[in-house]
Amino acid sequence: MGHVNLPATRRLPRQWRLLDLVTASFFAAVVIFFILVFTSLGDSLAASGRRALALSSSSDPRQRERIIALFEGEEDPHRLQRRPGRRGEEGRAEVAVIEACPAEEVDHMPCEDPRRNSQLSRHMNFYRERHCPPPEETALCLIPPPDGYRIPVSWPESLHKIWHSNMPHNKIAERKGHQGWMKEEGPYFIFPGGGTMFPDGAVQYIERLSQYIPTTGGVLRTALDMGCGVASFGGFLLKEDILTLSFAPRDSHKSQIQFALERGIPAFVAMLGTRRLPFPAYSFDLVHCSRCLIPFTAYNGTYFIEVDRLLRPGGYLVISGPPVQWPKQDKEWADLQSVAQALCYELIVVDGNTVIWKKPSGDSCLPNQNEFGLDLCSDVDDPSEAWYFDLKKCVSRVSVTEGTAVGSIPNWPDRLIKPPVRVALVKNGAEVFEADRRRWTRRVAYYKKSLGVKLGTPAMRNVMDMNAFFGGFAAALSSNPVWVMNVVPARKPLTLGVIYDTGLIGVYHDWCEPFSTYPRTYDLIHVAGIMSLIKDTDTGRSRY
Repeated sequence: MGHVNLPATRRLPRQWRLLDLVTASFFAAVVIFFILVFTSLGDSLAASGRRALALSSSSDPRQRERIIALFEGEEDPHRLQRRPGRRGEEGRAEVAVIEACPAEEVDHMPCEDPRRNSQLSRHMNFYRERHCPPPEETALCLIPPPDGYRIPVSWPESLHKIWHSNMPHNKIAERKGHQGWMKEEGPYFIFPGGGTMFPDGAVQYIERLSQYIPTTGGVLRTALDMGCGVASFGGFLLKEDILTLSFAPRDSHKSQIQFALERGIPAFVAMLGTRRLPFPAYSFDLVHCSRCLIPFTAYNGTYFIEVDRLLRPGGYLVISGPPVQWPKQDKEWADLQSVAQALCYELIVVDGNTVIWKKPSGDSCLPNQNEFGLDLCSDVDDPSEAWYFDLKKCVSRVSVTEGTAVGSIPNWPDRLIKPPVRVALVKNGAEVFEADRRRWTRRVAYYKKSLGVKLGTPAMRNVMDMNAFFGGFAAALSSNPVWVMNVVPARKPLTLGVIYDTGLIGVYHDWCEPFSTYPRTYDLIHVAGIMSLIKDTDTGRSRY
């Protein structure tokens, strides 16, 4: 059989061009590999990439330079650990690793450091408020856990016991054990639920209060517990669907808030001193003080005025302990009653050392003249501004009563889904509110099913949303056994009032500073729109 002989120009040229291309590409890749691995060009390119990453990873210019110096080996050698690279060649291929902080920094909080703050003024407890060091004075190291640290006890068991090794601080147990705060038992700290003013337990104390205030039925939802101890009051109110945010100052030897958070109770480090607390106006249905030792009438009633700013119209104020009918504090008790009367608070009951008042539902009836010299704030004052905002000696006006007062705002859980009147802060607020809720319902379902985030399981209890807006993420988790600290950046629209109106809780914060909480206190930290946290809301530009 014959063969067909094609011309040479039609048989081979296309095959040789393809082989040439493959061969050339292979050899080029080999050459580039050797250049990057065995020459200084590869090191310089890698350094450039690390530098670019560092520049994009921090908003503070001084902190960026410190991170860059870390990558380039220029940082303080006491803060860095330098390890040989994989090739082990002397003087080359080294990796800078951030060391652990010293063991004594196990509970360190940069802006709540008692050693630093002890040098500041004692006036109005200024030294116990948050004071952040400049970035160059903040150690660039990783805070270690204590020896023997274990995965925390799951909720709801954690309400009653936690691992001793996670917080080996015994002073509260030693000093307050007889009052039922907490005590050591085997490998645990256990919490009987007592307090200084309710040594028989928070449950009985709450039952006594319920004779005078509506602790059931969803009338009260958000509460603030001032000077909370280990937060047993807020912990046991949860069974009534009252969500309590407990706070106390940073305490270097007692760690009250640290215990509260380890128990899975909403809590926050704060001090009522010279500034407003970081909450919007008219947020809490109930404000509670059990031996919190806040001098409410000092400085012309300034601290009582701050409580009035935070308390929702028609809300309840409970003070248990001194100066209420307390020995040798007759003048303080008389002054406290006078301030409440000047602000037209309705006296509900004085039961032993406990007093309960109800705030009026409308504007204060404050007269022009009174013994404390109180007056209403001007119309231009925004009572919801509260990030590093000095306390005022004037009484905040209630700008919106309908839909914000206890009794007019829907009961829980209906208030969670109804757009509150304060959504008008945002253009087309009601529509935006509804869209935000639908969006986060879908996204949370995706987190659980597709990403495997263990929301709704015992692995998650304390959750933070760094950029909460209207609280849609937290609302989508409302049926889960978690609580969410909704954080609204202080330089963004002040939407935190909307979050409180829907029955959720949160704080203002500026993420260019550390958050005031102990290490290891959140099981999940969530953020959407992370780059927006450092942008100026007016110009859209980076703040640095």
